[in-house]
Amino acid sequence: MTVIDFVKKELDGWGKYEKVVFPVCVLSIILMSILINDSKIALISAICGISYTILAGKGKISCYFIGLCGTLCYSFISWQNGLFGNLALYLLYYLPMQILGIFKWKQHLKKDIQEIKKTRLSNKDKVIYFSTTLVLTILCYFILISLNDKSPIFDAITSVFSIAGLLLTVKRCIEQWYIWFVVNGLSMVMWIEAYLNGSNCFVTIMMWAIYLILSVYFLYTWKKELNDIN
Repeated sequence: MTVIDFVKKELDGWGKYEKVVFPVCVLSIILMSILINDSKIALISAICGISYTILAGKGKISCYFIGLCGTLCYSFISWQNGLFGNLALYLLYYLPMQILGIFKWKQHLKKDIQEIKKTRLSNKDKVIYFSTTLVLTILCYFILISLNDKSPIFDAITSVFSIAGLLLTVKRCIEQWYIWFVVNGLSMVMWIEAYLNGSNCFVTIMMWAIYLILSVYFLYTWKKELNDIN
């Protein structure tokens, strides 16, 4: 498959509203960054992050290529703002998982529009994921306190929930969007706190707000698609 053929496949399956609304989300981030002279790294991170979320929600494998760039940028601004849980999460987990996701999704693509086949967790798996995530969040909280993390509660929840969320993303499970809703909401609050304390990261707040909206949208679309299949 040539690069042009790959791009054409990635553009298949988009609704008429998605073709308008999603680019508007990216443009709004760029315009706001220019108006308030926000961090350029934060802008690149936001653009990559929103593009990744949109493409992942559409089930497009190209999300992981963009996600690699966004992961490196977000790691840098996490380090700048003393959010060490997020820093470790993105460098030690997100980076290798983005690469793994490329190979995993490639095995489960629909041949007609090159979108992944969506799945659900069993009730047993839901209990396992929830209990494990809860225990790891508590452990992470105490570790971050010892590291003098600036937001140990929010950082612990968003870090551990993100681990579960990305794992569910790679596994193509609809339950990821419930996880991302929690992560996006709390992350937005965490970065608002950082902004009020003097950090130049308003675009990052906008990024998480858009993530929050997208998580609701894609939960709806994935649920609709799975219900239609069943």
